[in-house]
Amino acid sequence: MVADGNRRGESYGRAAVGMATAGRGYDMRMTSLHERRDEVAPRSMDFGDLCIDFDARILEPRPWTTAQSTWAAELLRSAPPGPVLELCAGAGHIGLLAIHLEPRPLVCVDVEPVACDYTRSNAERAGLGDLVEVREGSMDAVLEPDERFALVIADPPWVPRDETAHFPEDPVPAIDGGVDGLDPARSCWALADRHLLEGGTAVLQVGTVAQVECLDAEMRGVTRLRVGEVRSFERGVLVALEA
Repeated sequence: MVADGNRRGESYGRAAVGMATAGRGYDMRMTSLHERRDEVAPRSMDFGDLCIDFDARILEPRPWTTAQSTWAAELLRSAPPGPVLELCAGAGHIGLLAIHLEPRPLVCVDVEPVACDYTRSNAERAGLGDLVEVREGSMDAVLEPDERFALVIADPPWVPRDETAHFPEDPVPAIDGGVDGLDPARSCWALADRHLLEGGTAVLQVGTVAQVECLDAEMRGVTRLRVGEVRSFERGVLVALEA
């Protein structure tokens, strides 16, 4: 899914965004999802205009993160032509709401199979299945070197490892950000730097302004991304990284 038309094509209609090549696998994954749901009761919640399904094996969507979706949608109105990439997508709620508000093809990436299954089913439920491709695996492994995106949404774990016990209801892998809480955010920043189109933006979620300042100090001069606006909320912080 490169915006410049290389190998994966340049039309938004490419869209079926991988569904053509993933057709049989998609059916198998949906069967897998129903089997997994027998093990853990699914839950639903309203997330903006969407209804999102999830269960206790993945992180429960945080209502405040609709702000990340709406900011992403605002940025898409003036972004260069091209698709959207969501990293650490979880149930897919943030990226799905963004393209519900401002339609673009969306590639969602998560390492957890259950999260990927829910993203697929949530996309279908929202009527966005033709625009969404879900890739299961590590961020580095599932993106082609020449893929470019107009916008990156990144929702990495950002809780310092020795503080994860303070959140017993959350799956540890979904919140564990490493020793200082920033290891996944560093990876997201580096991937956004490699895959953003010129003039594109990444909207990165972290926990505190201090974490933004730490990342900015580390990455300044190392990548082409510049810290733009920072928006603070009671439960977290969003930062725009400009290419």
